[in-house]
Amino acid sequence: MSAIDRFPALGAWRDAGEFVTVRGRRIYCRRDGAGPRLLLIHGFPTSSLDWAPIWPMLTSRFEVLTFDLLGLGFSAKPRGHRYRVSEQADLAEAVAHHYGWNAAFVLAHDYGDTVAQELLARSDQNPAHAALRVLRLCLLNGGLFPETHRARLIQRLLASPLGPGLVGLMSRRSFARSLNALFSPARPLGETAIDEYWALLQHEQGLHAVPSLLGYMAERRRERSRWVGALQTTESPLRLICGALDPVSGLHMSQRYRQLVPRADVVLLDDVGHFPQLEDPDSVFAAAAAFFIGDDERTGA
Repeated sequence: MSAIDRFPALGAWRDAGEFVTVRGRRIYCRRDGAGPRLLLIHGFPTSSLDWAPIWPMLTSRFEVLTFDLLGLGFSAKPRGHRYRVSEQADLAEAVAHHYGWNAAFVLAHDYGDTVAQELLARSDQNPAHAALRVLRLCLLNGGLFPETHRARLIQRLLASPLGPGLVGLMSRRSFARSLNALFSPARPLGETAIDEYWALLQHEQGLHAVPSLLGYMAERRRERSRWVGALQTTESPLRLICGALDPVSGLHMSQRYRQLVPRADVVLLDDVGHFPQLEDPDSVFAAAAAFFIGDDERTGA
């Protein structure tokens, strides 16, 4: 029995999806529901499991597709690999193409926000020939602006040249402490959920990928003009749903968003931290569904 099989929720999530080979990599994907097409892109250091609390609500209204980013969750975790945001965006396009999608609404979180910004930039550059047209983009907490991203000390250390040595010292206890620091004090992550995420991070020796994956922080600084510019110039509607209590990308990030993004549409969740879809799935669903398909459709009017 693998570590994954010791956790029924993990096994059930895995077994409800499938593994497909795209761009030469084995990628975990899950698709369900009917309606407008909605692509979900998760963050770091978690997986598509982040969407589990909101999954039944979303699939009642949308045809929903999600996948585990390369290096995370159940997807391939190649050793010695240079993980790059552009490659993850390529992967998102390839997964969508595998299922016959060429356009979709997008809901993204954390690292997934950055991948979505790259997809938006590509979609806007050549709308008629984009591999995946972003019709509407809804963003949850993430480092949209490098100047407002308050990385935790452990993130900075793991992303440094010390990272490959330090990653071997990570423990379930230190992981739990770092992860729960991102949640609202009133909505902490449960011990079982921490065990599940720790098992996923370790799955197929995945800890080795962590330092390289964290290279996205430097990429955000290098590509700021492209990725922030995509938010400022796109004609695709945007919405930010932000947990205000997130110490990394919370209220201060939403304030910067209002300064920089024209016609800023922001839904602020006052008592929520970095993981709105886990901490308050009902509010996230209500705000996202209203944005994607309108209040009349959402309420059944």
